[in-house]
Amino acid sequence: MTVASDLLERPSQVSSPLVRFEGVGKTFRNGTKALVGLDVGIGAGEFVSLLGPSGCGKSTALRLLAGLGRPSSGRIAWSEPPDRHDIGFVFQEPTLMPWASVARNVHLPLKLQGLRYRASMPRVEEALEMVGLEGFAASYPRELSGGMKMRVSIARALVTQPRILLMDEPFAALDEITRSRLNGDLLHLWTERRFTTVFVTHSVYESVFLSSRILVMAARPGRIVADLPVDAPFPRDEAFRMSESYNRHCRAVSAALRRAMEQ
Repeated sequence: MTVASDLLERPSQVSSPLVRFEGVGKTFRNGTKALVGLDVGIGAGEFVSLLGPSGCGKSTALRLLAGLGRPSSGRIAWSEPPDRHDIGFVFQEPTLMPWASVARNVHLPLKLQGLRYRASMPRVEEALEMVGLEGFAASYPRELSGGMKMRVSIARALVTQPRILLMDEPFAALDEITRSRLNGDLLHLWTERRFTTVFVTHSVYESVFLSSRILVMAARPGRIVADLPVDAPFPRDEAFRMSESYNRHCRAVSAALRRAMEQ
């Protein structure tokens, strides 16, 4: 297994991507150029991390994928245009309704589809089981730890059975032990379900553990400067974190990130 430096600058080799950024740029009304010239494809079933310093446009790219904004230039081309139920989004904060039970929070996307609560309970219960919260349907957010609240947020994103899961630094505010546990749980879910995942993070170590591919971004303006496959096999566990393969990938990604921060 080789992680060669020449892979870092290689353009995306996805032959038939699910979605492709084609020369995408985003300039805000105040003149800030958040993104410029994004040209990369993401294949169906990939777990792709966007890694880079603050202000490099990672979250902006994610929101454009979600349809929560439009590019100022270029376009986002889908092989099959998704409807709004095909995309699940997990934000940096759990953003739960404090007055509603866990089950009611998870039901919310189905409610917006016009599906009644009682009729939706099998899907709500399945989503809670996927994130290990099957015994907490009647609990309220105030009764949960930070990690459990994030699990509810993930269940809410998965309850519509999306083809694409977008995650914007979902574990950044959690302690290291909880973050590591949720990384493992998320990867287990992805390995079982293989929904296409785009994951924003600042952490080299998190990106290497989770990803099949890492896109490193540079700031001002935001652009992709490195495209690095992580060719370690799945599933991955704590043994992978201790392996030479993991360390080798971390060194390669760290080097790419250093170069990105110098540009």
